Amino acid sequence: MAGWNADTAAGPLGAGTVTLVEGSSFCISLPNGDIHPEHPHGLFVQDTRILSGWSLAANDQPLEPLVAETKEPYRALFVGRVPRSDGYADSPLIVERLREVGTGIQEQVTVRNYSSGPAECVVFLRIEADFADLFEVKEARIQRRWDETRLADGETLTIRAVWQHIRKGVVIQAPGANITPEGLTYRVSVPPHGHWSTVLTVVPATEGASPADAFVHTDGDGLSPRDRRRREWVAKIPVLQIGNRSIERTLRRSYDDLGALRIEDPNHPDRVVVAAGAPWFMTLFGRDSLWASEMAMPVDPSLALGTLQTLADRQGAVVDPMSEEEPGKILHEVRLDVSSGLSLGGKSTYYGSIDATPLFVMMLGSVSRWGFAKDTIAALLPHADRALEWIRDYGDKDGDGFVEYERLNPQGLINQGWKDSWDGINFADGTLAEPPIALCEVQAYVYVAYMARAWMAYDAGDARLGDELADQAAQLKKRFNEQFWMPERGYYAIALDGQKRQVDACASNMGHCLWQGLVDEDKAPQMVERLMSPEMFSGWGVRTLASDMGAYNPASYHNGSVWPHDNAIIVAGLLRYGFVAEAQRIATAILEAAEYSGGRLPELFCGFSREQIAEPVPYPTACSPQAWAATTPILLVTSLMRYDTHVSRNGLWMDPVLPESYGDLHITNAPVGGGRITIDIANSVPSVHGLPEGMVFHRGHRPWMTELVEQAGHGRKA
Repeated sequence: MAGWNADTAAGPLGAGTVTLVEGSSFCISLPNGDIHPEHPHGLFVQDTRILSGWSLAANDQPLEPLVAETKEPYRALFVGRVPRSDGYADSPLIVERLREVGTGIQEQVTVRNYSSGPAECVVFLRIEADFADLFEVKEARIQRRWDETRLADGETLTIRAVWQHIRKGVVIQAPGANITPEGLTYRVSVPPHGHWSTVLTVVPATEGASPADAFVHTDGDGLSPRDRRRREWVAKIPVLQIGNRSIERTLRRSYDDLGALRIEDPNHPDRVVVAAGAPWFMTLFGRDSLWASEMAMPVDPSLALGTLQTLADRQGAVVDPMSEEEPGKILHEVRLDVSSGLSLGGKSTYYGSIDATPLFVMMLGSVSRWGFAKDTIAALLPHADRALEWIRDYGDKDGDGFVEYERLNPQGLINQGWKDSWDGINFADGTLAEPPIALCEVQAYVYVAYMARAWMAYDAGDARLGDELADQAAQLKKRFNEQFWMPERGYYAIALDGQKRQVDACASNMGHCLWQGLVDEDKAPQMVERLMSPEMFSGWGVRTLASDMGAYNPASYHNGSVWPHDNAIIVAGLLRYGFVAEAQRIATAILEAAEYSGGRLPELFCGFSREQIAEPVPYPTACSPQAWAATTPILLVTSLMRYDTHVSRNGLWMDPVLPESYGDLHITNAPVGGGRITIDIANSVPSVHGLPEGMVFHRGHRPWMTELVEQAGHGRKA
């Protein structure tokens, strides 16, 4: 993932780990609900682990897990049984733990007795809190030792800790418990065929706040704040029915996960952005949040707007080699509450991303088509222009016309594109590329950034700026196809290295260049043939690196794995260039892979061939849920619908090529131009109802930015 210091891989979470997420809070536990400090588990609120231990024993026995069911992204039911001390026969005692994550957790513990006599049960919860930063946990380097105090007051246990004048705390509310420094004890007698139950609440310690306030279920509807937030989200997004029930389940899971990954900008609570993914990246990322918002545009365009506005507020203003900030640059990552020594550059914001800046301009072009108020878009234009200045002044440091990266300090990310692991960019023989590195897909993002801003200039009557940017885009396309194309190989180099040599590995990155229109028409067929070759296409998706390359490893992070979002971008590009059958094949493979993980696509999975292993092999430390994996099914289906809009041109376009196996499609409540529409596709024939006044439905593809810019330029010159 485009994650903080991807040079260091996280330790495995453990088999069957359950992750619950809501906004910037998340909880990772074992399948029986326990949290153990020796694992990368815990309850995290604003990047701090406020619970490192939360293990339940009944009659001195850990629970034997029976099932862990995630009911919503933020709520799960753990069911286990109490082992008998004699080891014989089935235990009549079943323990249920219904857990909800919010600003902490609330957990209802229920002991059920399925025997005909009363059962004595001692329930003990061991509690530990180390207040470690997320990075300390992720990378197993917890060294700080806090001075801890524990205070039992009635039904409440408060743990407070101090380290170098930093104070943190957690409050556990436990009605009816016997509280000791180690934890909570309940001695209960459960009646025959009856049950006993209690509710525990854990929240960060804040002055004057009651733990229960964070989880209050208001009178009337009985909904928790999480449930109400989810209901509001469901009310504003499209309702989808598709003949293929497996695909429908995957899309609905995507909607749920996307809803849970939304976080508010602390300075502007009305602005909602998309966090990158759980468990380690529940924060705003430039690249990830931009891509996820772009892919989710047909579901909720406001996510894209909130992401742009939040990134614009934090746009680079000065040159700072430690944080890699530069004027006009868009950030890589923001952290909420991490000790400065653990953040890259010693600050809460790190800017080491080569592609977030052009992607920012690209997405402003997309947002401008979806019908937001003109003054809203106009307020973001100066930020887009500053981003283009960064591309000129800092992105292309050597003036060769390509944007390249080289980290500015020894702690920064070595690779700063989406494949940001230390070994992610290499030659066909496996040799690592040396910086400065110009990635092929970054040039595509720059190309579309020029095109998007050129169109907005023409649209506003600024022909001079439009012509200038259109000319820069044309020059970039010509240079790119001359210097990145390898005719003897039939594909594009993944990059140019510091000596301007073609980095000749066959990688998936070049697929991104299709969607942006950077690829010459005469080169596309050879390139697509390579993307669909057995070396690249595993049967579950296109690999990040071909299996005949020197660095190939099907179980690596970026050198042979399959990333769903990467494939979704490739599918959109294939359709742009008319490769319908290939797009259908990849989309269907990815959606079939989702069936093996309950409809939720992980961040990535291993690149083993489908012929060798009949189901996708999980990657041990993949994030799930993860933003651009959650939005992948949305982009796959809307791409195959060939569905898009341009409100200022009063048009909605659709020309579906959904495979027959998907069945008919019915969508209501789809947002377009401030209104809500209904879409039907039956036997590949589309119809639309409820279009806002003045808008027209067109059967065909929405004019690309490249076409609009060309029309605007020619029309003026004519």
